[in-house]
Formats: sequence, structure tokens, C-alpha cells
Amino acid sequence: MSGKNILFLVLLLFIPVSIAAHYLEWGELTVFITAGLAILPLAGWMGTATEEVAVVVGPTVGGLLNATFGNATELIIALVALNAGLVNVVKASITGSIIGNLLLVMGLSMFLGGLRHKEQTFQPVVARVNASSMNLAVIAILLPTAMKFNSQAIQEKTLQNLSLAVAVVLILVYALTLLFSMKTHTYLYDVGMAETTEDETHLKKPNIWLWTGVLLVCTLLVALESELLVDSLEVATSELGLTALFTGVIVVPIIGNAAEHATAVTVAMKDKMDLSVSVAVGSSMQIALFVAPFLVLAGRVLGQPMDLNFNLFELVAVVVAVFIANSISSDGKSNWLEGVLLLAAYAVLGFAFYFLPFVDGMA
Repeated sequence: MSGKNILFLVLLLFIPVSIAAHYLEWGELTVFITAGLAILPLAGWMGTATEEVAVVVGPTVGGLLNATFGNATELIIALVALNAGLVNVVKASITGSIIGNLLLVMGLSMFLGGLRHKEQTFQPVVARVNASSMNLAVIAILLPTAMKFNSQAIQEKTLQNLSLAVAVVLILVYALTLLFSMKTHTYLYDVGMAETTEDETHLKKPNIWLWTGVLLVCTLLVALESELLVDSLEVATSELGLTALFTGVIVVPIIGNAAEHATAVTVAMKDKMDLSVSVAVGSSMQIALFVAPFLVLAGRVLGQPMDLNFNLFELVAVVVAVFIANSISSDGKSNWLEGVLLLAAYAVLGFAFYFLPFVDGMA
């Protein structure tokens, strides 16, 4: 058994601990920490189960499954927070997932991969396509925010209707990107797909019923732990001296993305930068083009209206992340110094989000 699986098994112990902490009232901070630790292995096994099922159902349906469940943990946490009325935390988690994948994950991948391999390469055409998609996402977030900034008297209903229309467009674009990558231009992604299977020596196909069951159970447990995490979030972060904005941008995305982060870094160290970049940028693109607009639609259904009007600082953070990630990845080559630049950008943004309330004169 691999070290990662042993760690996951140990972390599973936090599932009953977090439930006990909640019902025995051990404190909101204890519930928050144990629920966050419990989500880590569940997110990892959700990803593994999705990949195993994808092997059985074939590349097209499998690709769709990976695209749909790639950010399932973050989506579940966001839905629970949205249902609880924590709209600002949901928006912050969207921002954090985008900048985390583009700066932290890709930065770590390029840095650690670059230490082992002097220069690594990946498909520049795919990088440019992804960059264009992320630029569209930035525009989609910019317009409602700019409208609100330009006219403070604008009604919330108008912003919500605009966001709803933009959400429909983004989901349509996301569907077309899936068509592009899995049907009309699959050859551009062949390298990354080959790398995912070149070391696999499956003598027989995985048990689809077993892995479907694992996926279902993990999804239900993630939903349960997300409920505990969100319920304790405000009190716990206050006790830690953190703001809800910092927690939403930095802490929550790291919890939800930890397993995916580890995968991207591991394959980069094996000189499979095509796959690593695909995981990092693809995850950001899915958050921007699918998860965020889906949450706008879900908010309408749940009676918790959500729009795409992000605060100005969140918007600046996303623009900075997309700009520097696009500029570094555009040539299809990477080295350890470029990884350091991405990590430095993430650190600077992280400090800014941490000190933001003090800038506003808030405790």
C-alpha cells in the first residue's frame, strides 16, 4: 500500500471525530479543523473513483465524468455554504480556487519539476486555448462588477439577471470546450492522455460497481463534512483571528483541492508537465466556466440569490493570476524559476487578503 493511501486511511479517522465534536459540542474550532482534515482523503478517493470508472466507460464518457467530478468537492462545499446564505464565502472560494490552481498548484509543479528536470515542455496550443477561456471568464466577472462600480444605484435584481444570462453563456462555452477537447480536437490532448496510462499495467478492467459505490459514499460523506465545516466556519475563523474572506480565498480551496494539488505536483516531478498543467489550468477553467455559473443558477433555485459581482480586490486577484499564468505558460516551456514567480505571486496575494481588514480599519 502506498504512503498516500496509508495517510488517507489515517485521515479517515477524523470523520467520526468531527461528528463527535459536533454533537458533543467540543467547540466550533475543533469541528472546523477535524471536518477539514476529514474532507482531504474523501476528495482524493472521489478523484480516484472517477478515474477508475472512466477506464471502464471509455474515453468520451470518462472524459465527461472527469470534467464533471473534477471539482466536485469544491462544488459541494460551495453549495452547502450557498444554502446557508454565505454568499460572500462562496464567491471567495471561487476566487481562491482559480488563483490557487493557477499560482499555487502550477507554481509548485513548475518549481519541483524544474528542480529535477532543467526544462520541461507541454503543449503550447492547449495552453493558448485554456488562456483564451480564462480571459473570457475574467471578462464575465468584470462586467457585473464594473456595472455595480459604475452605478451604485443599480438594483440587485438587475445584477442577478445579468449574472444569470452570463452564467448560461459560460456553461454553454464550457460544454463547447468539452466538445473541442474530447471530440473535434482530441489529438491536441493525446500527449497528456498517453502520459496518464503509460505506467498503468491493468490486467483487467476495474470493478465499476465497486468504484461507483466508492464515489457515491465519498460524495455523501463530503456533503456531511461540508455541512459541519460551513456551520463552524464563522466562529472558528474568528477564534483563529482570520476573516471569512481570507478563509474563503485561501483555506477552503486548499482543503477542497488538496488531493488534486498533490496529483499535479507528483506528475510534474515525473516530467509529465502536459498532464500537470492540464490538471491545474483545467481545474481553474472548470471553476470559472462551470462551477461559478452553476452556483448562480443554484442560488436562484435555493432562494439564495447569487450574482457575479465580486468585490474589487477579488477581481484584481483573479486578473493578476490569469495574466501571470498565461504569460508564463504561453511558450509551452517551464523551469523552476517560473515556478518561483507563480508561488511569489500567490504569497503576495495571500498576504494582501490576510491584511485586508486591517487596511479597512477593521479588527
